Amino acid sequence: MAGHSKWATTKHKKAALDAKRGKLFANLIKKIEVAARTGGGDPAGNPTLYDAIQKAKKNSVPNDNIDRAVKRGGGEGNDAVSYDEITYEAYGPAGVAILIQCLTDNRNRSASDVKVAITRNGGTVADMGSVARVYDRKGVVEVKKTQPAADKKAADRVVTEDDLLEATLDAEPEDIVDEGDVFKIVCDPTNLVAVRKAVQDAGLDYESADLEFRPQFEQAVDSKEAAEKLFKLLDAIEDVDDVEAVYSNEDVPDEILESLDA
Repeated sequence: MAGHSKWATTKHKKAALDAKRGKLFANLIKKIEVAARTGGGDPAGNPTLYDAIQKAKKNSVPNDNIDRAVKRGGGEGNDAVSYDEITYEAYGPAGVAILIQCLTDNRNRSASDVKVAITRNGGTVADMGSVARVYDRKGVVEVKKTQPAADKKAADRVVTEDDLLEATLDAEPEDIVDEGDVFKIVCDPTNLVAVRKAVQDAGLDYESADLEFRPQFEQAVDSKEAAEKLFKLLDAIEDVDDVEAVYSNEDVPDEILESLDA
């Protein structure tokens, strides 16, 4: 799932890991099915499917599940499926702008479930477009800072921002963001495949290559009470089965995050 990096850190510390993992598996499978349906079932000719499969493998989704998802997305077999991508918009405490992406086979169910999660947890359903204008669609390639050496006897390779900039310069990255254990290379959506291939050509492994929404600005959340309410709201939205990704533009001070973790 995507979202603000500080929120992601806090969220994962508190998560019920088994439930989150099961939902992650389901979302990864859905993305494979959608990619296969829209671009064909051959990863060699469908970069979106290739990246969806790689991300699933990184998250330990079994190969049999991946193969079945590709076939379902391609319309093979009796259990072929069709998902729609839908975006919902909301405001949270302190005016935080929340963008919600769903993959669903039932639009009415998704709309109802998302609306209930928002309104019962202190959020407000926003008019279409009012939140989306705060976000830009970007390609994002995630690379771990520490890369395993090809030779098991050798030391792991530590990747720097300069390494990534040099490797991807011709693919026109817009930004390289340090997010703790990983770098995120941000680019125009049309350059996503080129950036990912540049990373691979440099002998580096990548964790994911996705299209994401990134906020144009961050909204300050200056009280512990507002932060608690916001994180409760984000948790409730992410728990909706059809929700694929949640983006929010909060900026919570470190001292408040630390007090919540405590």
